[in-house]
Amino acid sequence: MLVSLHVKNLALITETEVHFKEGLNILSGETGAGKSIIIGSINLALGAKADKDLIRNGAEYALVELVFQAEDEEMLDALKALEIPVEDDGLVIIQRRIQPNRSTFKICGETAVQKQIKAVSALLIDIHGQHENQSLLYKKNHMEILDAFAGEALLQVKEALSADYNAYMQMKRELGGLNTDEGERAKELSLAEFEYNEIEEAALREGEDEELEALYRKMSNSRQIVEAAGRAYQLTGNAEQSAADMVGHAVRDLRSVEGYDEKAKALADELENIDVLLNDFNRGIAEYISDMEFDAQAFADTEERLNTLNRLKLKYGGSIARVTAYQAELAGKIEKLQNADAYKAELEERLAGKQAELETLCAKASDIRSKEAKRLEKEMTDALTDLNFLDVQYEIQVRGQQELSASGYDDVEFMISTNPGEPLKSLGNVASGGELSRIMLALKTVLASRDKIPTMIFDEIDAGISGKTAWKVSEKLGRISRSHQVICITHLPQIAAMADTHFMIAKQVIDNATVTDINKMSESQTVDELARMLGSDELTDTVRENARELIRSAKAKKQEF
Repeated sequence: MLVSLHVKNLALITETEVHFKEGLNILSGETGAGKSIIIGSINLALGAKADKDLIRNGAEYALVELVFQAEDEEMLDALKALEIPVEDDGLVIIQRRIQPNRSTFKICGETAVQKQIKAVSALLIDIHGQHENQSLLYKKNHMEILDAFAGEALLQVKEALSADYNAYMQMKRELGGLNTDEGERAKELSLAEFEYNEIEEAALREGEDEELEALYRKMSNSRQIVEAAGRAYQLTGNAEQSAADMVGHAVRDLRSVEGYDEKAKALADELENIDVLLNDFNRGIAEYISDMEFDAQAFADTEERLNTLNRLKLKYGGSIARVTAYQAELAGKIEKLQNADAYKAELEERLAGKQAELETLCAKASDIRSKEAKRLEKEMTDALTDLNFLDVQYEIQVRGQQELSASGYDDVEFMISTNPGEPLKSLGNVASGGELSRIMLALKTVLASRDKIPTMIFDEIDAGISGKTAWKVSEKLGRISRSHQVICITHLPQIAAMADTHFMIAKQVIDNATVTDINKMSESQTVDELARMLGSDELTDTVRENARELIRSAKAKKQEF
């Protein structure tokens, strides 16, 4: 669940922190008080686009921090699979710092990227904004919703279907490439053979380029090498007062006194070893110099071979391994082009087989969708009835045998009739905003029974409803909150009365600056807020009693959940 929200220097908020509870958390306040900023800040922490204008005037940065509590073992395993750091007590802390020129994310103190934030948020929270209702109007979203309801029953089939469809389309593209005229095919074959032979003639060997580059460097710098080695040869043994002569004199001096002291003998022995090593080194460097004679022809051959290798690497892949792999591809391509008719016939046969496999999977997916559609129809009808659709018909049409795709060959459309005698029509033709809000809430309710997301946020799910319908929506939110943490922004007293925890969002002027703040309300403050939401200009005892009656009715209803 979402434990807390901390916001600093964001829009009208100087700094505030909200500690949410289990159950139904209600946020209310006057129009323009900044309710949208609260939900907006949560979205920002979870990766929404950030504008530098959101930073409070005069501040250097804005900060949003969300603290989630992950208790479920399955949830913890999912977070671990994503390599998301989790505190020892199961806390997941997501932080976003917004500066004029950049924005940074952290999860439990470790820097994160937006992709990680999106993956984590998909596990922890479901945010329903006002605009999301409109997604129901587009038929392309209906299959996605049905598939989410079907869950694991459909997931494996869809994964196999997607893999088969990709293979099928690859074969179709390859077959299309074979459907060229003889002239084009001959040109393509000629080019492939030329490239293959060019690589073949080079007789490439893995690692040869590195060896030749080292040899080329040695040859290119042979003069400097010989000069440096010659100086070392002279200084160590082939010049007057060389190191070898000086060490030899030192050995003789120590030998002359070794009989007087064991330590002198030991030092003489040690120095004599150095003398032997120095003489060995001198002979070795002499041989090295003699081997360093510059061979102009060998240098030219090395340079030419390197040029050949580098040209092929530049042309065909950047490394000898890639050039060799490209040659293998060319061999296969040449064989296909030389035997185009036979290969085409073989590919057509394979394509037909793959299409048959694909159609079998499509039929399997369609069968699952049709069965799950009936279950979703039933659950949606019940949920809509609970939301004061008195005579509703809800139908999910799954039309198979459409065009093949990675999702199958189904066309899915949600149909509804909300009044007796009215024909079923697509959700895209539902005009009422209030009806759309309730339909979406019904969907969220049904899907919530299937998913593991612990926290759900509703931003004014009550748009366009009132009266008895508002009570029905309130009851539905109350029911969801028994198994999920629900955070809801509302302007309706019927919904606010159902709150387990009620927060007030208020705007005030402090030191000539407008500030938005959010605070948990006491029982008496909740009564006053409901009285205000009932539309009273003056908070009289009568209005307050009406508010208390709403709260009593809501408590009674909660006992039934």
